[in-house]
Amino acid sequence: MFRYIIRRLFGALPTLLVIITLAFFLIRLAPGGPFDSERQVPAEITANLERAYHLDQPLPVQYGYYLWNMVQGDFGPSFKYKDHSVSELIAQGFPVSLQLGLSAMLLALLIGIPAGMLAALKQNQPLDHAVMALAMTGITIPNFVMAPLLALVFGVFLHWLPVAGWNDGWKSAVLPVIALALPQIAYAARMMRASMLETLGSPHIRTAFAKGLPLRLVLWRHVLKGALLPVISWLGPATAAIITGSVVIEQIFSIPGIGRHFVQGALNRDYTLVMGVVVFYGALIILMNLLVDVIYGLVDPRVRYE
Repeated sequence: MFRYIIRRLFGALPTLLVIITLAFFLIRLAPGGPFDSERQVPAEITANLERAYHLDQPLPVQYGYYLWNMVQGDFGPSFKYKDHSVSELIAQGFPVSLQLGLSAMLLALLIGIPAGMLAALKQNQPLDHAVMALAMTGITIPNFVMAPLLALVFGVFLHWLPVAGWNDGWKSAVLPVIALALPQIAYAARMMRASMLETLGSPHIRTAFAKGLPLRLVLWRHVLKGALLPVISWLGPATAAIITGSVVIEQIFSIPGIGRHFVQGALNRDYTLVMGVVVFYGALIILMNLLVDVIYGLVDPRVRYE
């Protein structure tokens, strides 16, 4: 297992290099620059700023500087957030994004898995159709539409919950967590239903029922473990996606997470901040996929990584 993890980590380095290269050159294709503003700045000041950040060098030279600094663990200073490095901004924002994302994923699993199980046990019955209809609704309506609707109903009209900020205890987390979790609840329910139906049709499950074992015992000992395997394989990319995909939610609810820094960095042409977030998120997704592969091997003894 240890050798497998080491091989995967070394194999991920070319992928990370491709992410860095594409992000570095694509962000510079956008019009404007980090020191453009509505107020006219003297050319001498602009030239000094570009010289200080090596922006006056050719792109390949800038790319070499960036790779060398990143190997040393330095994402560079932010162009817009004065007296802050990109590493400091990520360290400040990521715990908030992590808390938001993990809370949403936990809610998705707590609701989606039981809903999928109930739908599978009541196949082609009204409960099954209702669960799948709600799941399709959750998938088709994006969270950037659902989030303002939730804020409008529960925040503006009913005055039950705050619609912005992150410092009002658990109340400030309810709406963004629900808005972020709704699509994942739908995916988890549909996946669990399909996996449950496939597992229930397996010969060893039919044998267990034929022996007279009660439904509760068969589900707990035989069905659930096999049915959860596809969900576990989906869990890694989904968790990484829900953490990195909270950009819109953080912007709508004014949450000081890393996603909001990313949006502001893109609007301000803050090259180093955008690059730092992209590289950080890319590494996070790679590690989450590796973690899920390891957990999959621990859950299913048939999986071997030799």
